[in-house]
Amino acid sequence: MPKPLPQRPLRPATLLVRGGTTRSEHDETSEALFLTSGFVYDSAAQAEGTFAGTERHYQYSRFGNPTVAMLEARLAALEGAEACRMTATGMAAVHAALMAQLRAGDRVVASRALFGSCHWIVSTLLPRYGIESVFVDGADLAQWERALARPAALVLLETPSNPMLELVDLPAVAEMARRAGALVVVDNVFATPLLQRPLELGADVVVYSCTKHMDGQGRVLGGAVLGRARWVEEVLQPFIRNTGPSISPFNAWVILKGLETLALRVPAMCRSAAAIADFLAGRPEVSRVLYPFRPDHPQHALARRLMADGGTLVTFDLAGGKEAAFRFCDALRLIDISNNLGDAKSLVTHPATTTHMRIGAEERARLGIADGTIRLSVGLEDTHDLIEDLAAALDGLARRRA
Repeated sequence: MPKPLPQRPLRPATLLVRGGTTRSEHDETSEALFLTSGFVYDSAAQAEGTFAGTERHYQYSRFGNPTVAMLEARLAALEGAEACRMTATGMAAVHAALMAQLRAGDRVVASRALFGSCHWIVSTLLPRYGIESVFVDGADLAQWERALARPAALVLLETPSNPMLELVDLPAVAEMARRAGALVVVDNVFATPLLQRPLELGADVVVYSCTKHMDGQGRVLGGAVLGRARWVEEVLQPFIRNTGPSISPFNAWVILKGLETLALRVPAMCRSAAAIADFLAGRPEVSRVLYPFRPDHPQHALARRLMADGGTLVTFDLAGGKEAAFRFCDALRLIDISNNLGDAKSLVTHPATTTHMRIGAEERARLGIADGTIRLSVGLEDTHDLIEDLAAALDGLARRRA
């Protein structure tokens, strides 16, 4: 068994390498990969006690697995949460957090600026089960106040949002939600646990797509739900246990290894993203740049109050709409076209025709997603090389106009 960690508080970079580590009797250095579906028992009585809950023993990897448990413990320590449960994907995490909590007749208030699949769950899936869904503009506290003036079961928001990097005043909304009796669920994937601490800002539950920055190299899928131990064990765990959105031990192991470098990767990506945002703001082909730590971001002061850095995403608009956006993306030679983000490789996407296609043109317009909007996930390449790639693609647009 590994030596116990020091009792003093440890910093995030240390927790990302050491948090939650257990060792088998072989005393391996790297976290062990328990690639097994099931577990055996010393006796029939032990099996009975395990299923009855009177003995602690692994049963089945759908319920729990030693590799997965290490990842859950590490993320909980990093987030400052009492407990964590892993899921197969980020969307499975969002779905589990909502469906474990909600019942027919409940009422959900959500920020309109949600990832496309999250928007679908709130707008389309929940009403099928008799759950009322109310959308508000996340940046407008007056809309939150009106929506939460009567009881609600749950509040869902992401901040910064995908793809327009809109922020929600989480402490203010959490206070309103508390008065309305609502559980506050925050998708913190864009900020990562390193840049924003939703539980400290009033949230009850935090969800992640670990596919993004936590793996960080485009290899595996995974999701996480974090919160208070009682809620995780009594509300979330029965749902996960019986519906089966469990992560594979292999994927959990890959994410564990990805976490070891998260504290190195995210700051480097933030520095590069800030420089790229400044570059794009100076180009005449770009009509708008959104980056939370730029002074011209409409919620710059809020971003500085809630976040430790501006993040790894830059969103910008090109004059010329979809045609210009497609020409720009196709002209890039270093940056890849992909709907993923948080990767070591820089990736660009056109939200209106990919991640937010299915919410419809009217809803995209309400969110500010134009036909010329581009979302850039900044990776770990040299910043100068990325800027040169962007400049060449923009130069092509300028020549075309001339």
